[in-house]
Amino acid sequence: MALLSVKPGQRFTVPDWQNNSLLISADAEQQRYNSHHIRQEGRALRNETGNQARWDEHNTRTRLNDRITSVDRWREALARCLTDIDLEIDALTKVKEAAENALQAKNLCLDVAIECLTFRESRRDIDVVRDPVEEELLREVKVIEKIKKELQQRVDDAFKQLCLLKEARQQLSCDHRHKVETLELDRQCVSFNVTSGNISFKVNPTRIPDGTTALREWELNSQCNKDRAEAEMRASVDLRGAITLSIAQTNNELDAQRIATEFALRKRIRDMEGALSELRWQEQNTLEEIAEMEEEIRQLEEDLRKRTLDLKVAHTRLETRTYRPHVELCRDQAQYGLTDEVQQLEGTIRALQQKRTESQ
Repeated sequence: MALLSVKPGQRFTVPDWQNNSLLISADAEQQRYNSHHIRQEGRALRNETGNQARWDEHNTRTRLNDRITSVDRWREALARCLTDIDLEIDALTKVKEAAENALQAKNLCLDVAIECLTFRESRRDIDVVRDPVEEELLREVKVIEKIKKELQQRVDDAFKQLCLLKEARQQLSCDHRHKVETLELDRQCVSFNVTSGNISFKVNPTRIPDGTTALREWELNSQCNKDRAEAEMRASVDLRGAITLSIAQTNNELDAQRIATEFALRKRIRDMEGALSELRWQEQNTLEEIAEMEEEIRQLEEDLRKRTLDLKVAHTRLETRTYRPHVELCRDQAQYGLTDEVQQLEGTIRALQQKRTESQ
């Protein structure tokens, strides 16, 4: 007679089996609920951080563009001032040359007067008299020597004023060159985006470089350079007027009208210019939830990648702006905006990484 073969081991009751299925189902449902909650939080975080990143980048770009406009406006003003100071240097040089020529011409007049006096010493006997002619010749010599001294002083004053004008022009030219370099760097920063091939992480991009100046100091530097140039030009115009007047006064018998006309013509000045079925159902739902969670993780990772690219862009912009020259290396609004953007992006990346780990 055959014996019934019983499988050794622990035997469970139907209620145990049912309870087990219920536990599995309940656990799956709880896990799906948790997963759904995490997904919702992740989606909200992605939306918030994405919007924040886009706004920060837009704000930074706007500040950079505003900065470019401000620097370019100063560049144009300095360029106009450079043009004007070049014209003034040229005008003062010509007036100085005119004074030198007038001074040279007076040498001839003096030689003639002295020759006349010397020649008259050849008179003999009673003709050697102090007559009105000799007195006029002696007076002419004194007048010519006084005129020569005045003209020489005007030439010396013109030379000193030319030195001051050239010094002011050198400062203007240096400031103008630095602004041109700064415009090129800031425009390069505006052109950076997440698809740029030259963006990367930088070492401590939010550092404050040595030599950084305050925005007010930057403005004052350019304003002082421009004001000084304008003051020197005004002084030069006044000096040119005085020199021209002196020349006119000393040559009024020869070319008074020509000197007056030259003075009037040279008096002009131009303005300066970013259960199984249940389990299967549960399994299916769980698999769907897993797929959705995996998709959420993928999207979180994609957002992480995008925010990382945004951070690279911000880092690169900050690093690039550390190469602004001289006084242009200032803590302007664009610099504050980029620093805030880097800190915001770093916080966003940490939040996304934490949410990705929780989702995983």
